[in-house]
Amino acid sequence: MKVVLFCGGYGLRMRAGEDSAPKPMMTIGHRPVLWHVMRYYAHYGHTDFILALGHGAQSVKSYFVNYDETESNDFVLRNGGRDVTPLRRDIDDWSITFVDTGLETPIGERLRRVRPYLAGETTFLANYGDVLTDAPLDRIVADFEGGDAVGNLLAVPPQDSFHVLDVDDQHRVRGFTPVRDMSMRINGGYFVLRQRIFDYLNPGDDLVTDAAAKAASDGLFQAVPHDGFWAPMDTLKERAALEERYRRGDCPWMKWGQPPAHVSPSLSVPDVRPTG
Repeated sequence: MKVVLFCGGYGLRMRAGEDSAPKPMMTIGHRPVLWHVMRYYAHYGHTDFILALGHGAQSVKSYFVNYDETESNDFVLRNGGRDVTPLRRDIDDWSITFVDTGLETPIGERLRRVRPYLAGETTFLANYGDVLTDAPLDRIVADFEGGDAVGNLLAVPPQDSFHVLDVDDQHRVRGFTPVRDMSMRINGGYFVLRQRIFDYLNPGDDLVTDAAAKAASDGLFQAVPHDGFWAPMDTLKERAALEERYRRGDCPWMKWGQPPAHVSPSLSVPDVRPTG
């Protein structure tokens, strides 16, 4: 099943300086968050990717054209570095189609522009390219294929730490409710779609507020509730939190295998220098 990944976001809330990289190319550990998303799909056997590029397209292309397996795999080096043999490879079985879909293009229009590369795909997957989860993709796809919906999306609890105020007519605060404790769900960014989604998608449309909303009005769009791990990487704070999890070796989204945890800087290292 092909996977469309939207990789054209500017990532303005992620930029501490003049960084031309698109948001999906911001790193967790040694690899971009986009790579982590792709590894998640590959874990479930979906290795045919279509990257809908926009801002920073060249950085995405260059990263994969010059992909270095040694950054995330053990390897054997011989002949003074002239012969490097990875002991395991990440992307040998991947097929990646790179499509420039424009700088200011809405998500729905980006999807329309990659439609020719989805020919023959009754059902396909789509993702924003910068959101991580441990959702059981195999079960989500199986459930979807058993129904008649045009599409579905992962529905997750809000992650924000904001509080909603209960205010009376006299502007007195009667209570505070954390957003994450409210009975609501937000779009988690993981989609399963049928070709019929294009019947609801006009030129210049957004995927969610236009196409999905119209399909939902016909009763043909579903939500998949997920209360497990889900984390966006929209801000520097969210990126720092994911980096910290990676440093600890606590990465629920890495279904393919956890990274080795590093030694905590709070731990002292024994003095093993010889005495006498």
